Amino acid sequence: MRMILFGPPGAGKGTQAGRLLERHPELAHLSTGDMLRSAVAEGTALGRQADVFMKAGDLVPDTLVVGLVMERLEKPDCRDGFMLDGFPRTVPQAEALDRALREAGIALDHVVVIEVPDELIVERITGRRMDPETGAIYHVKFSPPPEEAAGRVVQRKDDTVEAVTARLAKYHSETTPVLPHYEAQGLVRKIDGVGPPHEVALRIERAL
Repeated sequence: MRMILFGPPGAGKGTQAGRLLERHPELAHLSTGDMLRSAVAEGTALGRQADVFMKAGDLVPDTLVVGLVMERLEKPDCRDGFMLDGFPRTVPQAEALDRALREAGIALDHVVVIEVPDELIVERITGRRMDPETGAIYHVKFSPPPEEAAGRVVQRKDDTVEAVTARLAKYHSETTPVLPHYEAQGLVRKIDGVGPPHEVALRIERAL
């Protein structure tokens, strides 16, 4: 199975990616962030090129990121399937990835999209609190901190209403337009991301 996993920030994508990998251990989990760091650490030709941009504080060009993805797909653990997590993020990236996959003779099976209303995402993220001593994550409504930690939990700077709204706007303007690209290929599986994680996981499994 070869798939892409999409979802806005706070949709539970990380949780569902973990559950998918538990049910399908044959899948290689591909995150562009991890791929970039690994290629730089290994000192590959593409990694060295990416490192120049990263050290300058610039975005790594799409062609280079797609090259890193294809380089990663050549590794043995991708032979039986893979899950691309959070890439492509834009239509040009999707088009470039399509061309590269086509040239490599690789066909995607699914593009899974976890859908959650914006207002619920804002509630989920702005309600998160972290215990700076233990690193534990709580939620003021869904999973309140225990009494002994309640006085020291903090809200991360990127969990404010303003920050979340900006991230959602970026997702809708850049990533949501990617979906029609894959809908035209009959690959999109839209999943209701509202509800307990195990229920969302069952919906994904049924869709696959």
